[in-house]
Amino acid sequence: MSAAAWLGLAAGIAASVPAGLRWLRVIQREHYLAGSTTRFAVRWWRSSALNLLLVVVGLAAAAVSFVEPAAACFTALVAILGPVGLTIRGRTSPLAWTRRLKTLAALTAVLGFVALGLGALFDVGAGMAAVLALGVPLVIDLAAGLLAPLERRLGAHFIDEAAKRLRSVHPTVVGITGSYGKTSTKNHLASLLGTDRMVVPSPRSFNNRSGLAKAVNEHLALGTEVFIAEMGTYGPGEIADMVSWCPPEIAVLTAIGPVHLERFGSLEVTLAAKAEITTSARVVVLNADDERLARLADELEGSRQVVRASASTAALDVGVVPGDEGWRIFVGGEHLVTVPAPSGVQPSNAACALGVALELGLDPVLAAARVGELRAVENRQSVLVAPSGVTVIDDTFNANPAGARAAVAVLESLSLEGRRAVVTPGMIELGAEQGPENEAFARLAGSVAQIVVVVGQTNARSLLAGLQGSEVEIIRVRTRDEAVAWVRAQLGSGDAVLYENDLPDHYS
Repeated sequence: MSAAAWLGLAAGIAASVPAGLRWLRVIQREHYLAGSTTRFAVRWWRSSALNLLLVVVGLAAAAVSFVEPAAACFTALVAILGPVGLTIRGRTSPLAWTRRLKTLAALTAVLGFVALGLGALFDVGAGMAAVLALGVPLVIDLAAGLLAPLERRLGAHFIDEAAKRLRSVHPTVVGITGSYGKTSTKNHLASLLGTDRMVVPSPRSFNNRSGLAKAVNEHLALGTEVFIAEMGTYGPGEIADMVSWCPPEIAVLTAIGPVHLERFGSLEVTLAAKAEITTSARVVVLNADDERLARLADELEGSRQVVRASASTAALDVGVVPGDEGWRIFVGGEHLVTVPAPSGVQPSNAACALGVALELGLDPVLAAARVGELRAVENRQSVLVAPSGVTVIDDTFNANPAGARAAVAVLESLSLEGRRAVVTPGMIELGAEQGPENEAFARLAGSVAQIVVVVGQTNARSLLAGLQGSEVEIIRVRTRDEAVAWVRAQLGSGDAVLYENDLPDHYS
């Protein structure tokens, strides 16, 4: 090869290393789902005029490098520098060199060298190196797809251990799923049961196949009476798989909404995937205020014991109905007690938790009274007063339209002398509804707050469209850290801020 060919080849290979680290971090954050890296790469390269210019230059140089090998150097430079804004190290989510990531990185490297070998065979090594430098996301996704069966096989041992432990301890398993409200309902149920039962809830975010197995293997102690298993899913079949070895006696469905809609494709598919949790359940507790779950309840009637929970009516099996004097608690249509409305707690989630507690044998009057003692889950509409005197509503773990609306209602309900502010990057993974939902949320936020801080680029266009025509002050920042710094500098005693959602830094 000529000196120019060697230079282009070396530049492409060298650029693939930092590019690989950047995109490996993305796929790790996306739970190693094949295809996710390329999807984020497309988003990032299109996220700004600068990044779009860079990728066009990089692609053009890669094409030219098959004829003029030295042009690969320009593509290499683009792969090192861009996309601008997506750092290699990461602000919120640095690489964790787990066994799985090391395996993926090794296979990615092998696939890359195979491609380089083919390039050298046809005397286009520099051109192939340039293509690889920009095409690292595709190679990573290919490697992740190839490794998926192996990873599943490797995880089977832990699944078998978890199934064996469940049979040995033999707790009553309560499975909870839904588009949102899973974690809150899980924690509320554990609170309602209190010391009356020995309860083990799955830890935060341990709601997929491997996480649930880890929760069982590491936390399910002998003597556990109730195991509360939060079950999440990105698509059909995942909950069915978990239910096959962790079958819930009581299944709970909290809500069906457009969360992860771009993965599911439609709310009908979402409902079917979530309904897999009912397969082996003796009792199914549903939020009957959700029209899709109300229909599912009718379909299940007769084959399961169905408990309909509601936050809007006393006529169903369990009702937690907000009123002027607090929350009125109904069981079987009978008014048991009125309790103070707990701050940051959604009554529909409390109703589902209460329905389960009653099925587990808890005294109805005692359980109903405990509803008033429930507390918001951390990072989910929790309210506190900072040392500066600013009231902070932390809703950073909510990413759904219903939760966002509820958080704005909390902000509006505060008795304040000062200003109200909303800090948000908007909501994600809502498919075709993402733009309209973020626009509607911004419109609502602008009707309540005097200041809206728009974070990042992901939903900026939709949020700004929703704020158009309002008198709200709009602040633009790149990161949540910048937003927090602005709040600390500009807000003081008597003011309030709602932090609605937070995105990891692999989002633009």
